[in-house]
Amino acid sequence: MASQEIEALSGALARLPGLGPRSARRAVLWLVKNREQALPALLEALDAVSETLVECTTCGNVDTADPCAICADPRRDLRALCVVEDVADVWALDRARLFRGRYHVLGGKLSALDGIGPEDLNIASLMERVAAKDGETAVDEVVLAMNATLEGQTTAHYLAERLEEHKVRITQLAHGLPVGGELDYLDEGTLAQALRARRPVE
Repeated sequence: MASQEIEALSGALARLPGLGPRSARRAVLWLVKNREQALPALLEALDAVSETLVECTTCGNVDTADPCAICADPRRDLRALCVVEDVADVWALDRARLFRGRYHVLGGKLSALDGIGPEDLNIASLMERVAAKDGETAVDEVVLAMNATLEGQTTAHYLAERLEEHKVRITQLAHGLPVGGELDYLDEGTLAQALRARRPVE
């Protein structure tokens, strides 16, 4: 049996997304074996992040500066805005380096079952960003990058209706067959979406 301190560390790591009890124990064992090099660096990194982490008041991203690195980047296209549910979505999309505009984090999705309505999300600030202002470049396109879930698509439809009052092009991420995916292994929802979004062969 491990000490209470080691068990507490395992329990804390097990609460992280993607880590279960067994994975957490393996991580703790690795940290214990490499404690002279790994632990000081980990503690220093955690302490630095804890001291400097802030939420960007412009887009809702999490960074060590406000505005965040994405909003402060002058090379970004001010006319393109990608709306996502969560900060993790920003990081996933920006990692691909295919979208050169800016982002807006809603902080969740509409869900009647969970009691989450429009007033609980960062929708008002989205509308302010889309509205043209004197001396600023107006947003030309809003990309609705919601997850392909019922709640995500409900949120996308709601936002599309709200954005109709502004002169912007509203687009949505394509859903369907993943690259390299085999039909036999795909779920019915993915197949149905792929069929609905079919297009002519070029």
